[in-house]
Amino acid sequence: MAHDLVQSDGAPAPIGPYSQAVRSGKTLYCSGQIALDPQTGNLVDGDAAAQAEQVMKNLGAVLSAAGYGLADVVKTTIFLIDMSDFNAVNAVYGRYFDAGKPARSTVAVAGLPRGARVEIEAIARK
Repeated sequence: MAHDLVQSDGAPAPIGPYSQAVRSGKTLYCSGQIALDPQTGNLVDGDAAAQAEQVMKNLGAVLSAAGYGLADVVKTTIFLIDMSDFNAVNAVYGRYFDAGKPARSTVAVAGLPRGARVEIEAIARK
């Protein structure tokens, strides 16, 4: 099955050899987004909640570029460098997924690119 690469100017350009998202059939696989400002490429200032807000905006931009929306997301994975940030990130995440709640995993990791506190990846399906 062929697949299409997705690129959005509304999300930061990839910082490595990967695509922002890949569509295969009706399924969209979104690479993990960190809190990079798409205009500057710099990590946004602030705590985990501020970073989660930018992450969700970036993820939304990638979904939109592919013709999908947050309502199409069926699975996410959240990566945190500190589980004490869970409640703050969860509060932001919950505002974006208030109606349709996808399946989710949350994982503590030793580190994330560019010193980010949170990264979120998603799978969406039409």
